[in-house]
Amino acid sequence: MLQSNLLFYILFWPLLSAIILSVLNLFIKKELRSQILFDFLSVAGVSFSAVISLYLAYQNYVFSFDFGYNIYTFLDLESLKIDFALKADALSLMMLSFVNPVGTAIFFYALAYMRDDRSSARFFIYFNLFIFFMNLLVLGANPFIMFLGWEGVGIMSYLLIGFYYDDFSNIKAANKAFILNRIGDFGFLSGIFLLAVFIGVDGYSFEALSESYYKIEPFYLNLIAILLFVGAMGKSAQIPLYVWLPDAMAGPTPVSALIHAATMVTAGVYMVARFSDLFSMVEEVGVFIAYIGAFSALLAALIATKTYDIKKILAYSTMSQLGYMFMAEGLGNYSYALFHVFTHSFFKATLFMGAGAIILALHHEQDIRKMGNLKDKMPALFYMMLVAALSISAIFPFSGFFSKDAIMLHLFSSGHYLIYFIALFTSFLTAFYMFRFIFYIFFSHKRDIEVKATSKLMLIPIGVLSFFTIIVGFLNTPELLGGDERFSLWLSLFDQRYFVSHLVEISLIVINTVFILLAIFLAYLRFYKLIRLEDEASTLSKLLSNAFYVDKIYNNLFTKPLHKLSCFADEKCDIGFIDKLINSLAFGYIKISKKFSVTQNGSLNLYMLVSLGGVSLMMIYILVVLL
Repeated sequence: MLQSNLLFYILFWPLLSAIILSVLNLFIKKELRSQILFDFLSVAGVSFSAVISLYLAYQNYVFSFDFGYNIYTFLDLESLKIDFALKADALSLMMLSFVNPVGTAIFFYALAYMRDDRSSARFFIYFNLFIFFMNLLVLGANPFIMFLGWEGVGIMSYLLIGFYYDDFSNIKAANKAFILNRIGDFGFLSGIFLLAVFIGVDGYSFEALSESYYKIEPFYLNLIAILLFVGAMGKSAQIPLYVWLPDAMAGPTPVSALIHAATMVTAGVYMVARFSDLFSMVEEVGVFIAYIGAFSALLAALIATKTYDIKKILAYSTMSQLGYMFMAEGLGNYSYALFHVFTHSFFKATLFMGAGAIILALHHEQDIRKMGNLKDKMPALFYMMLVAALSISAIFPFSGFFSKDAIMLHLFSSGHYLIYFIALFTSFLTAFYMFRFIFYIFFSHKRDIEVKATSKLMLIPIGVLSFFTIIVGFLNTPELLGGDERFSLWLSLFDQRYFVSHLVEISLIVINTVFILLAIFLAYLRFYKLIRLEDEASTLSKLLSNAFYVDKIYNNLFTKPLHKLSCFADEKCDIGFIDKLINSLAFGYIKISKKFSVTQNGSLNLYMLVSLGGVSLMMIYILVVLL
């Protein structure tokens, strides 16, 4: 029972930190606060949650203990009962084992990054609430409690993306993220409501649902699966609901690191895995998900090759890597997808935090064309980011190799060769744009830039995460390399497995590695040796630089027509009809009341005459009609 109670404290500590920081921010001026106490309160909540998460994950991994905690009954109807209950099995504890520890590293990094910001207290209040809602999403024992966390993460991302709200462009970016995620969330909410309608089980827990999917007709089961995936499209930025993700870079860099590495964008992948028993029953929907993931990965990788904002390059790389995860989930291997979520959290946090350190060192410059020659000026950061770049490029023995290679093997062995070749080409592009990123920033010899010293409090968390980027891949070492895929065995999900010979597996690894090394070599020629390999004025180059004009297309197809419709509705319907009708009624009553007001002149004689007339009429009515 004590260990089950710990689930409550995983939620409680970040929430408590947010509450205490809110009180301090309201009643104590910044110059009167103790900086040490403030720093402690900022990171204590997520740190305590991280310790508890790792302890429970260890208990589950070694002893196969699952944990549950029912806080109270959230809804109790005749045919539907929903408990505000928490559930910790291998899947949720795996998520918590990187959400909170990686989040803790980002929190420590943020202490230095936000040190001189006048709104640092507000930032850490939002940050702690973000972790609270993400933990609630992961620990929710039923879809409705998961959805509460899902929506909480959405509102906190809105507040953090628009953190610097005095700049209107940041407000637009926050609104864009919020609106597009609401579209996805409508799908998710519709899906879980349909489950309640068709199943209506007592408790509405994931376990009860798992035993009842067979009751739903195939058409409606497919519809529910598609609606749930629409929610994942929004949160995890897949075609067509991805355009919010690059603009989400408007927030402070620690926000970008937290959203992209450990929290919000991974929620869609986690949700699909949580419903893996449902998705395993709808194979056609799974193939659709895999193709969405494949084209999302390819599109993002292509755009990243012509993006120059240091944070937007990493944003597109996140979208691309999420595509790999959905390819694996769509074709039935959830544990490989989640292992890539796990490794991605370490190398992506390293890259974003490193990018933030560079931005601060270069006085908030974000254009990589204005950077260069930083290897000798920031050597520690260079090696940390190089490790992360090698990992995301899937170079052995870095963690990204193990997780991405497992996905590539599954794509090929499942027989979906088009998806496999899209993934292979995307892998080539990933290595190309990541080493374009590295060569632009650290190796251009033409630029001499003034660099501010980087705080050790920022470098230490980056160093810790880059170290784990090297080693965590071995948690799921394949049989080919002498392992037994412990990570996949631990999760025990509804995985489809296709077995191929070691010769085929080795051949796939060699092919992928050759493509990656070729991409790195081309990036070396183009961005280190400065040999021009493409025409910057070509049509393709313009398409990529403008992200295929998707934002403009959406603006013309949806935003402008809706704006015109709203203006028409405002002018013709609201002002022209509703307001006019209500105003005419009001003015009509005024005119009528003025007519009747002549009788209210204060003359007692008139009042007595009217009263006498009324009584006389009543008497006449009684005498004539009633008698």
